[in-house]
Parts: sequence; C-alpha cells; structure tokens
Amino acid sequence: MRRLLSLFAAAALLVICLPVHSALPPVPVEQGMIFGGQWSHANNSTATVTNLSDLPAVVEVYTATWCENCVDVEHGLDDVQAEGALQQYHIHRAVAESQDPFGKEYLDYRWKNRYGATSITDGQQPPGVVFNGTMMKEGSVTDEASLYVEFFNMANQSLGLGDGSTSFSWTPTGTQRGTVTWALDIEDVHLENATLEVTAWVVETGAEFEEGTNGLGTYPHILRDIFYLGEERQGTASIELPPAFDGDDLEVHLIYQVNPIVVEEELDEPKESEDTPALSFVATMAALVMASVTRRND
Repeated sequence: MRRLLSLFAAAALLVICLPVHSALPPVPVEQGMIFGGQWSHANNSTATVTNLSDLPAVVEVYTATWCENCVDVEHGLDDVQAEGALQQYHIHRAVAESQDPFGKEYLDYRWKNRYGATSITDGQQPPGVVFNGTMMKEGSVTDEASLYVEFFNMANQSLGLGDGSTSFSWTPTGTQRGTVTWALDIEDVHLENATLEVTAWVVETGAEFEEGTNGLGTYPHILRDIFYLGEERQGTASIELPPAFDGDDLEVHLIYQVNPIVVEEELDEPKESEDTPALSFVATMAALVMASVTRRND
C-alpha cells in the first residue's frame, strides 16, 4: 500500500512539474487599422470594385520554416480563408535567421517595430498573427474550441468602415512591371487625426523548401515586398516586381493602412516664484555676503 501511495505521489509531482502551455488571448494593437485585400495575379489584368463591408480580414502571419506550431496556426487560418473571411500574408523571420530563405530583414523589422511594443512574449518568436492591424494573437494555444473558432471570430470583427467602396486595377506592363490604380471611397471620420498610406503588397502563392524542418515542404502566402504608393485616396503608380523564388506565381495586393498622428505634448517651462524671483534671490544673497564681509573688515 505504501509503495502504491509513493508511486501515486511521484506521478502527481511529475504532473505538477510539467510545463503548462497557457493560452494567450488576443490583445488590441494601437498602431492603426489595415484593410483591403483586393488582388490580381501578376501576369493578368484585373479590375475590381468592392464594398468596404465585404473586404476580407487582412491577416499578417509571423512565421518560419522551422516553426512547428506555426503549422497549426496556418492550418486554422486556411480553414477560415476557405470561407472567404480572411486573406493571409506570411512574414518570414529574417533577422539573425539561418534556416529560413523566405524572409526579408526590412519586413521582419517592420513586424517588430509595428507589433513588438504590444508583444506578450519576449524574443519575437513565431507564430504570431495580427488581424486588420488591430488585434494580435501569439502562439498556437487557444481557450476556444479550436484555432479555427478563434480565428473565425477575430476575422468577423467589423472595422465599421461604413458604406464606402474601393476600386483596384492591375495592368502588367512587362515581365516584371505593372501599374496599380486605386480609388477609395471612405467616410472622413475614419481618417480623422490620421494619415492614409496606400501600398501594394507582392505575395508569392507558394515556394518549395524541402529543408524546412516543420515539414510543410511548400510554404504559402509569402510576403515578398511592400511598395508605398502614396497618401491620396485615388491614384496610379508603377512598380517593379521581385523575382519569384520558384515558378511564376506572384500576386499584387492593394492594402490601405491608417496611421494615427501622434501629437507630442509640449512640456511647460518651469515658472519662477512670484514671491521670490530667482534674480532677486541671487541679489539678496550677494548683498548678505557683502554685508558680512564689511562687518569683518570693520
């Protein structure tokens, strides 16, 4: 009986000592919303008009080819994307990275600079996902019934953009060049105390990397580059596309970013006392010193 109790106690102690992977809930991000997601294959001419309320959620995914729990996260996102509720953009880790060939350092730094301040964990390790630039979740553990349920709920949180619309067209002008045209109809209230940044995100549909230790083999939705197009609600711009890692499967996506204007508070200059101004204080002390010297001389 004693031996049985000892074994039970040892088993209980082992369970207590095992690491607990607690779920990290989504947290708000105060860097401004991101929306859009209209896109075209780089080789095709495309023209679309979409109501703002019908746009999919723009989901930025921080990932790496060695990250095993990133696979669970991405499969959960794939299930939601299959229903048309979101559009994925995979940012591969690049800074101090030796195992992932798909990252770019400036895109990695963009992720850290934009979302690092609100990061729950240290070290900026994948996986991490941000929905519409406003809600961030790190890790692959969820308190919901599944990652699919959690991501579905996040994707369906409305930005409240109203009844406006966005038009997008892409026209190839060469093997690696093309022209983006856009027009955004949005209520002014969404741009109060903020600036609009219009960008083109170049995505590679998928690229092979058999050495990836998480076993995916083919890595999808790779964000290759971000091109700044301007701050106007409508316009036209030409961009030069990067070469594909493999195949011929580049896409051009139209993304709007609303950047809050940060107003730095001016520090009030210290006020001198009205009863004892600084100069009067110095003069008084000087007079006292002179009087003391005079008395000693006398």
